[in-house]
Amino acid sequence: MTKAARKAAKAPKATRRRQPVRHPELHARGVNHPDPHHAATNGIQLPGIAKRRSKFAGWGVYALERITKNTRIIAYTGEKIDHKESLKREAKYLETGEIWCFKLNNRWVIDASVGGNNARFINHACKPNCYTQIVGGVIWVRAGRTIAPGEELTYNYYTEGEAEIPCKCRPGCKGMI
Repeated sequence: MTKAARKAAKAPKATRRRQPVRHPELHARGVNHPDPHHAATNGIQLPGIAKRRSKFAGWGVYALERITKNTRIIAYTGEKIDHKESLKREAKYLETGEIWCFKLNNRWVIDASVGGNNARFINHACKPNCYTQIVGGVIWVRAGRTIAPGEELTYNYYTEGEAEIPCKCRPGCKGMI
């Protein structure tokens, strides 16, 4: 028996799959499972936010503390799929008046309905208080201006396509998403 074979025989055998690392401070702030492949999501102090019923539509995300302009608030997470798969899923989502897919680049889309976090509940607005920025393959929602505690977070979805969903960002809005 070779030295390497003896060493391998003595090594304990793995009996369980490795579990994802939990980050309680991020989980409490809406990042359910930061992608370990993106160091950008680890170690960043994110502002406090919470999912609540929205005054606009369905669920919304609200600031629990003052958030200064340009602060990274939350990463938009979900399953990474190609555009072909995205088109199939989006057709199904549009039947219920929802949008869960976010274009990452010309090849990939993030589907937040699968493994997504609270970022998927941030509503569209024609005059939003947030914007999105893609940094190193991570979609960040950032404050477009200083946001007060209790204020609902919104960003412009800039959707492509047929604009089949009426905008509900304010009473009387004629926009379509």
